[in-house]
Amino acid sequence: MSRHISRATALITAATAALVLAFAAPAAAATFLTHAQATSQLYAAGIAWTSSGGCSDRNVATCTSFEQVRQVTIDGIRTLRSASTCAITITGGTETGHSGGTYSHWNGYKLDIRRTTCIDNYITGNFTYVGYIPGWGYQYRSGAGNLYTNEGNHWDILYYNCGGC
Repeated sequence: MSRHISRATALITAATAALVLAFAAPAAAATFLTHAQATSQLYAAGIAWTSSGGCSDRNVATCTSFEQVRQVTIDGIRTLRSASTCAITITGGTETGHSGGTYSHWNGYKLDIRRTTCIDNYITGNFTYVGYIPGWGYQYRSGAGNLYTNEGNHWDILYYNCGGC
C-alpha cells in the first residue's frame, strides 16, 4: 500500500510541476528599439535630443543614436520627464565613443542629458547622494536604483530599470 501512495505522490508532484511550467509567465527578455521607435516615443513625451554631428549613425561618435536602446531606458527617461516636469534634452545615446562595459551606452542602458537648473535641482533634491566618483563626477541613486552622475556638462544616467513605471 505504501508503494502505491509513494507512486501516487510522485505522479501528483510531476503533474503539478508540469502545470506550473505550462502556465508560468515567460522570463522577461530585454526589448531593444530601433532609432525610429525610440525617437517616436521621445517626441510623444516632449523630450528633445541633439547631435553635435547632426546625425544618428550608431557607429559615429559625434552622432546621437538610439539604435538598440532598451525600452526600459526610454521608459526611464520618460518617467524622469514626467516626474520632474523639466525640459529634457538628450545629448548621448547608444553611439560609439562612450565607456564600455555591461551597463554601457552601447548596450542600451545609458543616456546623457543636458544639465539645466531644473533637472539639477530635481535630481539633487529627490535622489540619494552616493558620493564623488573620481574621474566621473557626483553620483545620485533614485529610489528605483538608477544612477545619475553629474559629469560636469551633462548627466550620465544608468537605467537598470524604468524608474517607477
